[in-house]
Amino acid sequence: MALQAPKKGTPIKRSGPAIAASPTLPAGNARFVAIAGNIGAGKSTLTGFLEKRFAIKPFYEPNDANPYLKDFYGDMKRYAFHSQMYFLSAKFRAHLDLARLIAAEPGSVFVQDRTIYEDAEIFARTLHTLGVLSERDYATYSGMYAAIRDSLPRPDLLIYLRCSLPGIKRRIRQRGRPEEQAMKPRYLSALHAAYEDWFARYDLGPTLVIETEKLDYWENLVDRVELVTALEGVLTGRGAWAIPQA
Repeated sequence: MALQAPKKGTPIKRSGPAIAASPTLPAGNARFVAIAGNIGAGKSTLTGFLEKRFAIKPFYEPNDANPYLKDFYGDMKRYAFHSQMYFLSAKFRAHLDLARLIAAEPGSVFVQDRTIYEDAEIFARTLHTLGVLSERDYATYSGMYAAIRDSLPRPDLLIYLRCSLPGIKRRIRQRGRPEEQAMKPRYLSALHAAYEDWFARYDLGPTLVIETEKLDYWENLVDRVELVTALEGVLTGRGAWAIPQA
């Protein structure tokens, strides 16, 4: 996937730290890096940046079509469970494939754009919150997800890209994808709340928070140096460790 700079939009304003780390941030031994964040937060952009700057291998999921998706959009309440179970199984296969790659290439570092955690903790949960996924179906789904989650290798580092809800809406308008333009404000608000709640509860390993509305590493050299320095410490053991704790 070619690395492309994001479209120019509203200039980024700095107030407070743009990067914050958990106290258990690893030093030079992160081999499985996961990137999480809401729609438009900048996951693909950061994945491409890591690939280019650090020669990290990106891991993209197979682009298999969900056979329930058309039915889901036609009757969400009837097919929500079917669709989410398909996505869960596809994410499970993808994580297992990534685990095999990590084991087979001990000298490589891999970065994953979006995780199985988001599929369950954000999207399935939001469908339940909005009344699309029934209580019974959500309980069955959650039980399956919990069993799968506990069987998977955990990320050595989770990078959470935080962006305000107005910022997300602005970026969606700017990039103009038809399927995103049709999203209802209530749905985006529910996704935003679910992301913040999930990250507050995340306990599977060290985290690095990047405030993407404060860090313009494409246009601003100082911001780019700040980001590279922070990531070098995690990925190579080099770099300054004066990163505020989240």
